[in-house]
Amino acid sequence: MDAMDRKILVELQQDGRLTITELAARVQLSVSPCHRRLRDLEAQGAIRGYRAVVDPGALGLHFEALVFATLRWEAPDTVTAFEEAVSAIPHVLQAQRLFGEPDYLLRVATADLAAFQQLYDERLARLPGVQRLTSTLVMKHVVEDRPLPG
Repeated sequence: MDAMDRKILVELQQDGRLTITELAARVQLSVSPCHRRLRDLEAQGAIRGYRAVVDPGALGLHFEALVFATLRWEAPDTVTAFEEAVSAIPHVLQAQRLFGEPDYLLRVATADLAAFQQLYDERLARLPGVQRLTSTLVMKHVVEDRPLPG
């Protein structure tokens, strides 16, 4: 990946709806080479996809919590079972496996505290291998969906 590829990625992170003509103009490249580079970046997996960034409030998701999960390692497939189960919960927006304790960080969005409590009691606390869950509520997003540095 060279400097021009990085420019293309920076521009697309700012506006994924750019036409190839607009993108080429912004990175100061002609359309054909820009299009070729774009397709190469997609084929290499540098660009994983395109999507709209939606305001959670528009979907009625006004409450967010970070949930830290510590697992009990009782079987070799504990991690796999936990990860498959947590992946099946739509309100879990992100799940990251961590080094040390806790084992996982989950970002969860629900309508309100009551909906979070229900999700916590009925789904999160029953995830395979869970020994302990600890939650903290998100008060405010200071930096969110920032593009990766070029």
